[in-house]
Amino acid sequence: MHPLSPPLSLYVHMPWCVKKCPYCDFNSHGLRGEPPYEAYIDALLSDLDADLADFGEAIAGRRIETVFFGGGTPSLFSAAQVARFLDGARARIDFAENAEITLETNPGTVEHGRFDGYLAAGVNRLSFGIQSFDDDKLRRLGRIHSANEASDAVKLAQDAGFERINLDLMYALPGQDLDGAIADVDQAIALAPSHISHYQLTLEPNTAFAANPPPLPADDDAWAMQEACEARLAAGGFAQYEISAYARPGERSRHNLNYWRFGDYLGIGAGAHGKISGLDIRRRWKTRHPNAYLTAAGTPARIGGDTTVAIADLPFEYMLNALRLVDGVDLAEFAQTTGLSLQAIATPLAEGIRRGWLRDEPGRLHTTPLGQRFLNDVIESFMA
Repeated sequence: MHPLSPPLSLYVHMPWCVKKCPYCDFNSHGLRGEPPYEAYIDALLSDLDADLADFGEAIAGRRIETVFFGGGTPSLFSAAQVARFLDGARARIDFAENAEITLETNPGTVEHGRFDGYLAAGVNRLSFGIQSFDDDKLRRLGRIHSANEASDAVKLAQDAGFERINLDLMYALPGQDLDGAIADVDQAIALAPSHISHYQLTLEPNTAFAANPPPLPADDDAWAMQEACEARLAAGGFAQYEISAYARPGERSRHNLNYWRFGDYLGIGAGAHGKISGLDIRRRWKTRHPNAYLTAAGTPARIGGDTTVAIADLPFEYMLNALRLVDGVDLAEFAQTTGLSLQAIATPLAEGIRRGWLRDEPGRLHTTPLGQRFLNDVIESFMA
């Protein structure tokens, strides 16, 4: 085991959704009949068994601090199925007593009974893929819910007892102007969630939008939306702690923070990625197609790839996420989680300070507002 093992999380990928959205580049598959939900839970538990055996000493004695069910649309799975997985996972590896357990959900796939059941199953945080409260924009994004259904679903979850709720919002949408972007943020704040993720729509390769791009706001207009919405979120009590993440006090996503701080995570499910620190740092991902994954359950064939991160690549791998944090990170964490000395990043660190991308703060890695705006350039400066 790595002498200073970082926190350990568990990512669980649920690959099915009602309909593939044109902007989505995740490993998601639109429904064609009833998915084999129960068989998939069995495959997830077999996958977890095999990963725990494979990683052995690197995992021994460690607890799961956070769990994240992502997709796809995890809320297509019943509360009983989610409970069966969580019970099975707890029987295989210890969970922290206060483990954060997040389930992604779409407003068009849940009802009140399921919220009660998810809470009883152990889920204690929900993340709603809302994207907009404008029905026209939802239609253009290919979403299956309406603005009213989105608001109703959040209220039902709150009535069921969920206190920790994230709302996903996009801006710079097809046909959106500044007033529309602000209106979306205002409606999100009015629902009183604990966390809001607010990110710009981008055209990702191998998506329907990339093949047939919709008309999007100009870059300057998108930047104006970002600045205005950041101010609105701050006024509403949501502090920005990452490029696209805003939280009320004490409500930051612990699971995402573990990613951004170069923590460890097991990734199970079709196409899921994981990272584990042992004597070296390994990244593993699973075969992408649900049918192939189900067929390979628990066998080496479930693994789509498995690599050791080269020492020369570690600075870039670390900065890829850590620099997204608005408050920065303690430089000691770089040495602790990568095993490298600070000398390994001395040159790009000095260059970043000279360019005004990084603050000149001894012992801390912290971008300036300029660095946040040109974050991709800052990150690339740490490439081998």
